Amino acid sequence: MAALHLHFGRFHAGIMPVLAVMLFTTLAAWPMTGAALTSKAQPMKAVLVTGASSGIGLKITERLAADGYFVYAGARKDADLKALGAIRNVQPVRLDVTKQADIDGAVSLVTKAGRGLYGLVNNAGIVTIGSVADTKMEEFDAVMAVNLYGPWRVTRAFAPLIIAAKGRITNIGSLNGIVASPQASAYSMSKHAIEAFTDALDAEIGPLGVRVNVVEPGSYKSNIAKNALQRSGTGAQFVASVAHDKDPDEVAAAVEQALFAPAPKHRYLVVPNQQQAAVTIETQINRLVQLNEGQPYTYDRDALVKMLDAALAQSH
Repeated sequence: MAALHLHFGRFHAGIMPVLAVMLFTTLAAWPMTGAALTSKAQPMKAVLVTGASSGIGLKITERLAADGYFVYAGARKDADLKALGAIRNVQPVRLDVTKQADIDGAVSLVTKAGRGLYGLVNNAGIVTIGSVADTKMEEFDAVMAVNLYGPWRVTRAFAPLIIAAKGRITNIGSLNGIVASPQASAYSMSKHAIEAFTDALDAEIGPLGVRVNVVEPGSYKSNIAKNALQRSGTGAQFVASVAHDKDPDEVAAAVEQALFAPAPKHRYLVVPNQQQAAVTIETQINRLVQLNEGQPYTYDRDALVKMLDAALAQSH
C-alpha cells in the first residue's frame, strides 16, 4: 500500500491538520540486541519495507534488492507474497501493520534469520475520501490504524534491531501531510502526524546512532485510490486521475538515499512537477508568517531573513 498524494491544482489548503501527540516512553528499556551491519563490505544490509505489494512500496523493494540489499517485503495477500518471493534478494513477510500478531511474527522471522536489520521503511498506507461530516467513523479508524498506529507499532517492535545496527528509519509521509486536502482530512491528519513522529523519534534515538527521516512524495502512480474505492466506495473521482501519474521511481531513489547516504537529509521532498513543489514551499512560508504575525515576540523581516540565511548555511 503506497501513499496518496492528491493533485494540488484541485485544492487549496484550508483545513489545518491535527498533530498527533506521540510519546515514546519505552526507548530506554529496549535492549541492544541484533547483529550490527555497518558497511557494505560485510554481508548485505537488510531492510524491512511495509506495504511492499504495489506502488511506492514495490518500487522501493525492487530498487533496494537490485542494488544488492536484502529486503524483507511486508504484504498481506498470498498472491502478493508469492510475487515478492520471486524477486532476487527479497524475502516476503506476512505483515498486516494493524495486527500485533503479524508484527511479532515478523520480528521473530527477522531475528532468527541472523542478518540483523539495518533499515525500516514505514510505507504501508490507505486513504479514505470524504468530508469531515461524511466520513464514516470506521473509515477514519481504519486510516489511523494503518497510517499512524502502524508505523508506531512496527517501529517499537523493530527498534532494538535497528538500534543495534545503528541503522536508519525512513517514514513515507505525503505532501498531504503538509498541504491539507479537503475531502481527505483523515488522510492528511495521519500524514501530518508522521511529521511529528519523525521529528520526535529522531530526537529520541538519534543519540543512539540511528537516523530517522521522512520522504514526502507528491502525486505518483499508486493503487491507493483504487483500494479505497474497493474497500469503502469512496474516491471514484480520483481513480482515473491518478492513472496517468508517473511511476514512483524518484521516490524509491530518495528512500535509498535516506537509508544509505553517509549524511542523509531529515526531509526529502519528491515531486513530479514544479507546481507541487511551489504549493508545498508556499504553504510552509505562509504558515511561518501566520505563526509570527501579531504575537508579543514577533520577528521583523530582517530577523527572519537572517534566520533563513542561517538555516540555508546549515543545509546540505
